[in-house]
Amino acid sequence: MQKVKLVLSIILLFVLTISFSSPEKSKINWLSPKELKSAYEKQPRPILVDVYTDWCGWCKVMDKSTYGNSNVADYINEHYYAIKFNAESRDSVIFGSKKYGFSNSNGTNELADYLLFGQMSFPSTVFLSSIDAQPAPIPGYMKPAELEAPLKYFGDGAYGRQNFPEFMKSFKAAW
Repeated sequence: MQKVKLVLSIILLFVLTISFSSPEKSKINWLSPKELKSAYEKQPRPILVDVYTDWCGWCKVMDKSTYGNSNVADYINEHYYAIKFNAESRDSVIFGSKKYGFSNSNGTNELADYLLFGQMSFPSTVFLSSIDAQPAPIPGYMKPAELEAPLKYFGDGAYGRQNFPEFMKSFKAAW
């Protein structure tokens, strides 16, 4: 009888542990610019750049609530190369075939200036259809549902067939 109670206790403890543990969240496979270059050379695909700063509160919220969303993370991992870039990084960065450094005059990295067309707003999500394409920045915090359409516009290759307003006429949100 003691053994039966012990076995039942162990089984009950195991079931409780499983039922109260949170499911593992999907995480975005963020790459460095150096990792991007080698991955892109092997297999080109669209690029998403999260431009942030350390002091930006909305950047942290977007990291947790938007980029932490499993639909968003799974879609980005499947269709994009994702880069996280601190706009105030003092490190030199090679992106595409060009080297970007820190600009003392505006206190930001030249890559952020290039990606955001000098309009520093954080967070900003930048889409590039290819590594040498013109950046398409979207400034500000976005919820997963707000990010879905631009993600799918570039991720599914619709940018090559139609403009964004045309895409939106037939777009059906799933998140």
